[in-house]
Amino acid sequence: MARIGVFICHCGTNIAGVVDVDEVVKAAGKFPGVAYATEYKYLCSEPGQQTIKAAIEEHNLDRIVIGSCSPRMHEVTFRKMLMSTKINPYMLEVANIREQCSWVHTDKEKATEKAIDLTRMAVAKVCKSKPLFPDSIGVTKRALVIGGGIAGIQAALDIADAGYAVDIVEKEASIGGHMVMLDKTFPTLDCSACISTPKMVEAGAHPNVTLRAYCEVESVKGYVGNFEVDIRQKAKYVDHDTCTGCGACEVKCPIKVSSAFNQGMCDRTVMYKPFPQAVPSKPVIDALNCRKISGDGKCGVCAAVCPLKAVNFEDKGEIITEKYGAIIVATGYELIKWQDIYPEYGGGRFEDVITGIQFERLVNASGPTEGHIRRPSDGAEPKDIAIIKCVGSRDINKGKAYCSRACCMYSAKHAHQILEKIPDGSVHIFYMDVRTPGKGYEEFYDRTREDGANYIRGRVSKIFKEGNKLICKGEDTLLGKPVSVEADMVILETAMVPATDISKLTGILSIGSDTDGWVQEAHPKLRPVETQTAGIFLAGTCQGPKDIPDTVAQGSAAAVKVCSLFSKVQMETSPIISAVDREKCSGCEMCIPCCPYKAITVIEIDMHEHGKKVKMNVSDVNSGLCQGCGACAGACRSGAIDLKGYTNDQILMEVDALCL
Repeated sequence: MARIGVFICHCGTNIAGVVDVDEVVKAAGKFPGVAYATEYKYLCSEPGQQTIKAAIEEHNLDRIVIGSCSPRMHEVTFRKMLMSTKINPYMLEVANIREQCSWVHTDKEKATEKAIDLTRMAVAKVCKSKPLFPDSIGVTKRALVIGGGIAGIQAALDIADAGYAVDIVEKEASIGGHMVMLDKTFPTLDCSACISTPKMVEAGAHPNVTLRAYCEVESVKGYVGNFEVDIRQKAKYVDHDTCTGCGACEVKCPIKVSSAFNQGMCDRTVMYKPFPQAVPSKPVIDALNCRKISGDGKCGVCAAVCPLKAVNFEDKGEIITEKYGAIIVATGYELIKWQDIYPEYGGGRFEDVITGIQFERLVNASGPTEGHIRRPSDGAEPKDIAIIKCVGSRDINKGKAYCSRACCMYSAKHAHQILEKIPDGSVHIFYMDVRTPGKGYEEFYDRTREDGANYIRGRVSKIFKEGNKLICKGEDTLLGKPVSVEADMVILETAMVPATDISKLTGILSIGSDTDGWVQEAHPKLRPVETQTAGIFLAGTCQGPKDIPDTVAQGSAAAVKVCSLFSKVQMETSPIISAVDREKCSGCEMCIPCCPYKAITVIEIDMHEHGKKVKMNVSDVNSGLCQGCGACAGACRSGAIDLKGYTNDQILMEVDALCL
């Protein structure tokens, strides 16, 4: 006979403010199998856990039900507590009487009745619980970082410094990401390249780091501790093992195209390095625009001038397969394509309406104008400049509902740089709100206003051209009247959006994304750098908009998670996984497409039927890959699959208890 202990948490007033906890305890004490029922103000606290432990010994309990907050919040906490008792940690059931009850109801009588029902269901389910025991698997102590921006670089260096091997896969020809495009960083106005390029060089030279630039992840198989990854090395048409990066081929290349690194504000050659400080510091060929590869085949100047014969026009790329124990996603962000959604701002027709990242290249000493602020249309120095914030951010009608976080400080920095380089100039900043949440940010914003920046609260409704001037029509909502600003140049601070093809990568990795396309973390507060797929972690702006300090911090946080995983010789896996009853399995394979983690395969086994030995196809679950979602159990037509800890018998017991 089961001896169940029921413990109801007040959670301060989170639960007790709406639910009559004493009534729930009184009702629970009468449920079949309950040997002891009580309440406590904070069960997750140390005294609360000690109360449970003492009750287990005193009342000889063998199963536990805790009525508290969501199992997602503290189920692991209570399981760890039970590990120091005689009760198996999986003989526990958590009734969610906070999120599913007290937080969604105001009627105390009905909320109490519902809490009693939820507790009754938990008691019924735990009656059918069986002890579960985790398995263990080996760990490949090599990490993969997808993305070579500052988040990926920081994560890789931290892992490498801990003594573990790590590969950085970057789809561009150099690591560095967006940070190397910037001129200065707020609020200290440090040179961005002075901060990021030493990190890039360190990553390129570190003995534990392997750079795989100009590569993309093609497929991922396996599970935590044992991932097998196919990486596609794109054709570089230059043998980097032979090439010394002398630059002769770049200088002689006769074909030029728009420079993506300089945001289309100047040209680059088809044989190119993205920027002078690139790591690796060796060129690749832009095959789509190369006359020799994609044209009439009559050029080949680069091959002729290369003293080491490193140019190879027959390069086809290759697939590299490596094994990793953990993966960090650090794919970064892109800026919203504002031209398509804001025709009222010219839709890209006016050369002097530029984005914030284009301005970064203009003001950068290594940019197309060597740091001199010039209008793209005629090269003249602009005297009057308008900055428009939240272009695509906080706009549910045309753009994104979320705040891009960095734009307020980004625009303040731009205003400061303009007024510093053009002392007789003027800056007008159109804003909705000013948000300065970081250390030293408010002081920097105040300094920008003291420099002379004119902040106008309101959106710009239209930009049009009159002569050589751009007219910004809007409204000053503080004064409650229309406003018109004449500008020589307009800077749009555009929204951050997820990187291109991130949905393809999340599909390959079997991880989730939110409604805006950002990669979804396992829990926003308690597991902010983890995903629901064990062994895959997040760093930087793949998860959502961030500034550089938060991005770097998250890169290090993800690295710590990886190092923690690698510190184990054997790693425990959750026992809450699907199990197949081979006697019932018909081999229909309906479960295979239902599994989002690719954890189910079909195997052939020997069975005895009518006294004869026959071969049968049955489903088999990989315990390392299975995440216990239960999709296969619901899809199984023959009822051959059960999810341990959530078996059909347990669920039916809950339903029966609710119907009493």
